[in-house]
Amino acid sequence: MNKYLKYLLLITIVLSSCNSQKKIAYMQDLDNVNKSIKVPEISIQPQDMLSIVVSSKEPELALPFNLPIISYQGVGESYMGQQRLLGYTVNRDGDIDFPVLGKLHVEGLTRYRLEQFIKEKIIAEGYIKDPVVTVQLMNLRVTVNGEVTRPGTYEIKNDHITLFEALSMAGDLTIYGRRDNVKVIREKNGERTAYQADLRTANIFESPVYYLQQNDIIYVTPNRYRSNQTNNAGQVQQINLWISIASFIMSVAVLVFR
Repeated sequence: MNKYLKYLLLITIVLSSCNSQKKIAYMQDLDNVNKSIKVPEISIQPQDMLSIVVSSKEPELALPFNLPIISYQGVGESYMGQQRLLGYTVNRDGDIDFPVLGKLHVEGLTRYRLEQFIKEKIIAEGYIKDPVVTVQLMNLRVTVNGEVTRPGTYEIKNDHITLFEALSMAGDLTIYGRRDNVKVIREKNGERTAYQADLRTANIFESPVYYLQQNDIIYVTPNRYRSNQTNNAGQVQQINLWISIASFIMSVAVLVFR
């Protein structure tokens, strides 16, 4: 009898382990996927901050096209003598005011396309024959909240970042995070859109939020166990509050009617 009980216990443990793995493991059907993924380029949007630097073999010719570099004094030794490059903020109409060239419509352009656009315009108008234009997005950041180890806002150092990379920057999901219900909130043209991503399947590669965009918000939904923990904690706090109030009223009543 004891022998059968041991077998039953072993089978239960194995089945439980398999079930837990299915809930936690990423991209479980990855072996069945064999396709290339096109990496989309990030497009410039209103409220983006752009760094645009024009250079030339003759630096004095490029000088009027560049914003000044400002120096500032911060708090602490590590901030002494710091310099910061000013940037261009894209307005609601998708435009920037660029030195010499005036108003430029940049919304929807990629970083590379804007470089080419400014370069061609400078050459066409006869200002510089050999301009080199470098464009960088200064506000590439994503926010990760919910059931991750280190919630917060993270700067993106290059032009592309995947959902997995952003979660890794936040220390990955906790054991309480639902791998099948990761939400990404994206704002474009003044409208917010919420997407749901399932990290357990390789279909995540085809999701519009596999490659993130600037200012995306990622929220990892807690599982039922964590939600129950939170609800129970709230109920306990509420009960303790009422007990404290009742105790206070009784103490006052004893003092009054003594």
